[in-house]
Amino acid sequence: MHDLQDLVRPDASVEWRLRRRHHYLDLEALRKLTKQRAEAISRRDSLRAALNKVSRTMAERPDARTPEDMAAAKGLKESIREAEVSQRAAEAQLDAALLAIPNVPSDEAPDGGPEDPPVEVQSWGRAPAFHFEPRDHVELASSAGILDLQRASKLSGARFAVFRGAGAALERALVSFFLDLHTKEHHYSEHSVPYLVNPQSMTGTGQLPKFTEDLFATQVAGRSLYLIPTAEVPLVNLYAREMIDADALPLGLTAHTACFRAEAGSYGRDTRGVIRLHQFSKVELVRFCLRSEATAQLELLLSHAEECLQRLDLHYRVVDLRAADLGFSARRTYDLEVWLPSQNCYREVSSVSDCGDFQARRAGIRVRRGKTKEYVATLNGSGLPIGRTIVAILEQNQRQDGSVEVPAALVRYTGFRLIKPDGTTEG
Repeated sequence: MHDLQDLVRPDASVEWRLRRRHHYLDLEALRKLTKQRAEAISRRDSLRAALNKVSRTMAERPDARTPEDMAAAKGLKESIREAEVSQRAAEAQLDAALLAIPNVPSDEAPDGGPEDPPVEVQSWGRAPAFHFEPRDHVELASSAGILDLQRASKLSGARFAVFRGAGAALERALVSFFLDLHTKEHHYSEHSVPYLVNPQSMTGTGQLPKFTEDLFATQVAGRSLYLIPTAEVPLVNLYAREMIDADALPLGLTAHTACFRAEAGSYGRDTRGVIRLHQFSKVELVRFCLRSEATAQLELLLSHAEECLQRLDLHYRVVDLRAADLGFSARRTYDLEVWLPSQNCYREVSSVSDCGDFQARRAGIRVRRGKTKEYVATLNGSGLPIGRTIVAILEQNQRQDGSVEVPAALVRYTGFRLIKPDGTTEG
């Protein structure tokens, strides 16, 4: 969310900066709503002052109180109620307009959008060279019996998955490995959070109202709740409407959760296998810091996500997202894209984003620095999604016979180093 004055003042640069992400701000509409609210507030205050004057007069001369005085007081009260209704209506329209405006891109975010070539920052490792035609993850995992998409469809329909045997063990191993890495070495505080959150929480991180159609919602016993699309939502909102002491910053939080995304409009894109599911598992990283430290914290967060892939010896690259390709709440984003041999291309496995104070304004998260108060900066990133990481492991570590080598960093978690073509394991 934005500071209204930053948007409507004559010398504001927000309008043309938002155009970099192909969002065109209707300043005339914002100024009109601002004027309506100001007029309603002014009218309410004037009426209150008049009512106070009449009330004082009647209090000073109770014996001389006339029917005209009583009628005047009653009429003023009714007019005040009408002015308050107008004020609330103007404020609701203004809030709705502000909530629909995305974050302003960082000046460091490259120009352009998804139609332009990616801006590669760096790459790590080498793409594996095979002397055979590499199989995709669905063929490898299904033939080994460690992935069952057919039975998952029987349970829940399309775009759900069931891992079993060595596949389920690999899922569990990755969760433990990522959480150990982030808590013991990167010093994040692990949390276990709800998977269902209220609309206010979804609004705080920017999922509502923009992405209503992409969310799974529930209505039970008169309560409206949403299934989280990422642990970013509950982790950021843990501090909603709170004041954080500056000495506590930066804060690093992590959680492993299931994530739920309807992804309306993405039917037919990446729907084979486990790349784009309605339910998937992910370890999320969230950081809170002073706004002046956000750029450095973004680089730190990126290094934490990268280390996950490096420890697993998976070839990947880092892409600096262009301004028109940024997520709604982000001002700067790095994508980590892992190499998939079957597709002969890179695919996103993690996004690491600096949201500035955009989410903090929506959620009311501030920091106290001496006698001053300001909004914090929030950052988030995947560290990492479990399903997509398994896809990369299967495809980059496959052998000609259909077996798959388990990354050395995971062996102590899995108890095996090889998944054989029949789904059995070897030690």
